[in-house]
Amino acid sequence: MTETKQIVMPGDPIDTEGLKPRNGVYKCDDSQYCSEYFGIIQKSEQFVDVVPFSGPYFPRKGDKVIGKVIEVGPSMWTVDLNSPYHSLLHMNDTPWRTTSGDIKKFLGIGDYVYAKVMSLNEIKESWITLRDVGLRKLEGGHITSISAPKVPRIIGKGGSMVNMIKDATATRIIVGQNGLIWVDGAPDDVMIAISAIKMVEREAHTVGLTDRMSEYLKEQKGDSNGNSQ
Repeated sequence: MTETKQIVMPGDPIDTEGLKPRNGVYKCDDSQYCSEYFGIIQKSEQFVDVVPFSGPYFPRKGDKVIGKVIEVGPSMWTVDLNSPYHSLLHMNDTPWRTTSGDIKKFLGIGDYVYAKVMSLNEIKESWITLRDVGLRKLEGGHITSISAPKVPRIIGKGGSMVNMIKDATATRIIVGQNGLIWVDGAPDDVMIAISAIKMVEREAHTVGLTDRMSEYLKEQKGDSNGNSQ
């Protein structure tokens, strides 16, 4: 199914066409769904979403995010998730054997982690965990950021967009659902990957982006190979 690109305002009706309403879509009366945001309608084989053009990241349980340690306490770290609200990581929610008062050996201020939002409370405080497959402290690499609402477009349908960028640039990329992205590889390849990510962010609302991205990456890699000879 081809994705539909239609700009909507908050409260505009959305024809779900038998698809399951998901992010940014709410039931506004008994038989009608409406848009929660000013953004674009994005339809896939199963779901219809409204992707907002801008807005902050608000943690949701189960989100996989990239965060920066900004404070170290006796038994937990305070982590910036690129959100209006900071998050907490307790020493018991890490894979390391730690003791109270000695946790800064494992994570210090300025370190980045790839974590999962474990729980939230009524005042929007969140707790994250590193105790799951693939979650870890991020060593090396470069961090870039995009608007959190554009993350689904960076990932692409079934991971198609981010995998295209990774394959073309021979980089490793981790996309946090909070808009922080970790990129690791050869310096020239990392620069190309980051420029591609920024291109997707700028043009997320446009049609034909996948084809343009494929051409862009071919041109960039061609220039890079030519300049390195």
